Amino acid sequence: MSSATLSNESPTVATARGGKYLTFALGKEEYGLEILKVREIIGYMEITAVPRTPAYVKGVINLRGQVISVVDLRAKFDMPAAERTEETCVIVVEIKGQNGRKLSTGIVVDRVSEVLNIASEKIEEPPTFGAAVDTGFILGMGKIGQSVKILLDIDKVLTTQETATLVEIAAEAPPAQT
Repeated sequence: MSSATLSNESPTVATARGGKYLTFALGKEEYGLEILKVREIIGYMEITAVPRTPAYVKGVINLRGQVISVVDLRAKFDMPAAERTEETCVIVVEIKGQNGRKLSTGIVVDRVSEVLNIASEKIEEPPTFGAAVDTGFILGMGKIGQSVKILLDIDKVLTTQETATLVEIAAEAPPAQT
């Protein structure tokens, strides 16, 4: 076995994560999503509120005949609410639902920045904050110049139970008007 093979035998999670990321902002923080998880970016549109849903669920939208649940990432991350601006938009992502099926979900963000190609050597493991803080939804920390982008694993931002809730919300929502 060559030394190159040995050093690549068990790459860390972060070193296996190099690639293209759609970056966006929530407040002053910059985040990134794997571009392959992004279906599209749409302007903020009217969201139909669904009663008795978790606080982080904004409601549902009708996207070309498909009812899609919309999550407010600010609320999910326990960040203060912000005024909607012209830059506020919805990123439609595909996440793993139950039984590995793909589920389209919208996430509300303050603004979309750009698509960055982040090399694996520029991605570090997320910091550990002790057992009290779950960072399992963070793929890594992308170092871009002097800034750091928090790279999210969108499949883990919502728990399996939360994903199941989104499926139920979309299925039970009244058909949206087109």
